[in-house]
Amino acid sequence: MAGLKELRVRISSIASTKKITSAMKMVAAARLRKANDALDKSEKYHQGILTIAGRLFKNLKDEEKNAGRMVNYPVVMQERPTIDNYLLVAFSSDRGLCGSFNSYVLRETLKRIKELESQGKNVKVLCIGKKIGDSLKNKRPDVVWDVLTGVAQKGARYRDAEQIMEPLVTEYISGGFDACEVIYTYFNSPINREVKCRQLLPYVFDIDLNDKRYDDKLNDAFYEYDTLEEKVFNDVVYMLMFSEMFQMLLNSQASEQGARMTSMDNATRNASDMISKLTLKYNRLRQSAITTELVEIISGAEAL
Repeated sequence: MAGLKELRVRISSIASTKKITSAMKMVAAARLRKANDALDKSEKYHQGILTIAGRLFKNLKDEEKNAGRMVNYPVVMQERPTIDNYLLVAFSSDRGLCGSFNSYVLRETLKRIKELESQGKNVKVLCIGKKIGDSLKNKRPDVVWDVLTGVAQKGARYRDAEQIMEPLVTEYISGGFDACEVIYTYFNSPINREVKCRQLLPYVFDIDLNDKRYDDKLNDAFYEYDTLEEKVFNDVVYMLMFSEMFQMLLNSQASEQGARMTSMDNATRNASDMISKLTLKYNRLRQSAITTELVEIISGAEAL
């Protein structure tokens, strides 16, 4: 009977775990919907800023070509003569139980560090999230620049992106590093995510100047600016950079919640399978014990 008691305890324990994983799955699903909605809404804002910046950029390029004058582009777009010092910004989560989400970010970060160091570059990493910070402190403590935890803990806000970007821009302008890249997880779907490495500084404004959306007189519209177009473009570029950081933050958040939802769903399914197998084993042992007792009773009655 000791075996039956142990199985009952184990089944009860797994059932409790199943309740926890099921609840975590529902919480992750709710947070995923919230992050996905924010990502969709921010994309419309980002495209609007991109259109304005593209229109200004096209005008400035036309002035350079036709008027022959040099345009003073924003400092964040001016590439250094030599790029020796790199800063990597890596997005992870503060908590685990989200499958391979953090391990993929860590693998990509270590891969990029190795690539840059093989080229003779100095590399530092700004870790956004406790998991990537702890892992790098264990594997490569020499490259950790800083670790930020609790970022967007209750859902990403635009201010969170500003708090990340503002010191980066200040450090870049002051010469703290020559280039900055961001390693983050791009969200396609809850089960389809992709770790990407993207250059942030110096900012590369890569657009198709032949695209009609950047035409200054599209649909008979005409745009007039109260100040120099260079000044407006400078301000809009900063807005565009902050918007891109916000997009990367939202992608990382949505990917984390998608990974956690999928992981908890798998854990719940596994718990159900284990409960079914253990219940079957319990019933067989119980049936065997009952059969043995009946045989002993019958044998004792026949002996009398």
